[in-house]
Amino acid sequence: KGSSKTEEACDMYVRAANMYKMAKNWSAGNAFSQAARLHLQMQSKHDAATNFIDAGNAFKKADPQEAINCLNRAIEIYTDMGRFTIAAKHHISIAEIYETELVDIDKAIAHYEQAADYYKGEESTSSANKCLLKVATYAAQLEQYPKAIEIYEQVGTHAMDSTLLKYSAKDHFFKAALCHFCVDMLNAKLAVQKYEEMFPAFSDSRECKLVKKLLDACEEQNVDAYTDSVKEFDTISRLDQWLTTMLLRIKKTIQDEESDLR
Repeated sequence: KGSSKTEEACDMYVRAANMYKMAKNWSAGNAFSQAARLHLQMQSKHDAATNFIDAGNAFKKADPQEAINCLNRAIEIYTDMGRFTIAAKHHISIAEIYETELVDIDKAIAHYEQAADYYKGEESTSSANKCLLKVATYAAQLEQYPKAIEIYEQVGTHAMDSTLLKYSAKDHFFKAALCHFCVDMLNAKLAVQKYEEMFPAFSDSRECKLVKKLLDACEEQNVDAYTDSVKEFDTISRLDQWLTTMLLRIKKTIQDEESDLR
C-alpha cells in the first residue's frame, strides 16, 4: 500500500510544481525536487531524473546554484543508467548557468569538457566539437593558448576532411594561428605554413592573407600597417568580440616592442 501512497504524493508534488510554474513561482523548484526524491525512494530513476531537470529549470533564475545541484543529481542518475548523451546535454545546461548567471568561466569550461568527453564516447563528434570550441574560446581569453590551439587544430583537421564542414576549417586554423601569434611570432609563422600544407584551400582565404600581413607588420614593427590590415579585413568580414580581443593583444605586443626600441 505504501508505494501507491508515495505515487499519489509524487503526482501531487508534480501537479503543485506545474501550478507554481504557471504562476512563475520559485517554489516550483522545491516541489519538483520533492517529487524527484520520492521517485528515487520508489526506484523510479527515470522519473526522478526528469523531476530533477524540471527542478533545475525552475531554479535557474531564482537560485542558479540550486539549479546546478538539481541538474547534477539528474546527471548522476543518467550516467548510472549509461545514458551519456543526455548527461552531456545537461552538462551543457550547467555550463551555460556558470557562463551567464554565475559568471564562473573555469567551471563552465570544466562542464563543457565533460560534455565533450561523453559525446566523444558516444561517437557524436560534431556535438563534442561544439563543446570543445566553447572551451577553446574561453581558454584563449584566459590566455591558456596551448589548450586553445590544440582544440582549434583538432577541430580544423576534422572539418577539412568533411565535405559539409570544409568551409569552416579556415576559421579554426585562423583562430589557432592568432593564438600562436599571442605566444610568439615565429610560432605563428610556422603554424601558418603547416596549415597551408595540410589544407591548401587555407592559402587562398582572406583569413590566411590577413595573418600573413600581420606577421609582416609585426616583423617591421609597423603598427599602422597592422591596424590598416585589420580595418580592411573588418570592412568585408565583421570581427567579433573574440577576434577583436586577440588582434588587440597581438597589436599591443608590437607597440611594446616599438617602445622598447626607442
